[in-house]
Amino acid sequence: MLTSRSNLLLACALSGLAGYVDGIGFLHLGGLFVSFMSGNSTRLGVMAAEQDWPKAIEALRLIALFVVGAGIGSLIGRGRGRHRQWLLLLAEAVLLGSGALAFEISLPALTIVALVVTMGLENAVFQAEPGAPGIGLTYMTGTLVRVGQLLAAALVGGPRWAWLPNLLLWAALVAGAAIGALAYQRISLASVWFAAAVALLLSTIAAIASYRARI
Repeated sequence: MLTSRSNLLLACALSGLAGYVDGIGFLHLGGLFVSFMSGNSTRLGVMAAEQDWPKAIEALRLIALFVVGAGIGSLIGRGRGRHRQWLLLLAEAVLLGSGALAFEISLPALTIVALVVTMGLENAVFQAEPGAPGIGLTYMTGTLVRVGQLLAAALVGGPRWAWLPNLLLWAALVAGAAIGALAYQRISLASVWFAAAVALLLSTIAAIASYRARI
């Protein structure tokens, strides 16, 4: 899926957006994540062992919301054909905008709900069909595994640069996280407005590309 330039650019933009949102959520939640559920799962186990039940329940709630978001993303994209990407991105923009608005009316807990659901939903953008594997945009463990595997393949005569797209995805997420953290330090959860604007821009670009593909 990362073989075409347009798909790679969109995937990097979305990974950067996920990093931005996760950086915001990580600081606001004091060490929990809104997109990295492997981290939350580890924290859940550790906090359960420490009998820190309030934090354990919070981690479990975040995981459940992420799963709900992933399911919603699959349902939105089901049977949409070439329109699925821009519709999913529009849904992402609406959710992020709703989260930013919730902060403005002093409901930050709802902002976090919106962020986690959005991150689950985003992973459906490159899902070919419900239940099929896609590109992980909000977590990078599998991506880094592929970097290592493809580097090894390159060393024994395989494609020389096949690992690079995956490394770019990782780098985009790290850069996004840094920008999100800086934004949060300055304007708190109001920084979510910028994420909503980026998602809306990406949705518009994808919609235009979908229309052009039809003619």
